[in-house]
Amino acid sequence: MESARRMMDADTASAALGIELADLAEGRAVCRMTVTGPMVNGHGLCHGGYVFLLADTAFACACNTYGPVTVAAGAEIAFVSPARAGDVLVAEAAERTRYGRSGIYDVTVRRPDGQVVAEFRGRSRELK
Repeated sequence: MESARRMMDADTASAALGIELADLAEGRAVCRMTVTGPMVNGHGLCHGGYVFLLADTAFACACNTYGPVTVAAGAEIAFVSPARAGDVLVAEAAERTRYGRSGIYDVTVRRPDGQVVAEFRGRSRELK
């Protein structure tokens, strides 16, 4: 799990957005981010790109808990409900399966009231 912690320590993109690693276990991670004013789109809602970035960060942490450097091979997201400025979003990533150098991880992003904001599925690949 040290590899995931080192990755987060060097992740300037996530740090710039205030993303914090709240919990980490083998194949699992929880990250949190507060939606700020500059993250809000023209509809007054959190821009989906920021929700994706939070989910992707939790995914990266979860799939890097085993040691080898692991990157995204692909990902998709379904936006379920909006988030607004001031919301503290929590992304919970969980491994579904690992096979060879690949893996599949699901991430649920929730608002403070527990409402699901997005469901994300990431496919990982260990680098040689």
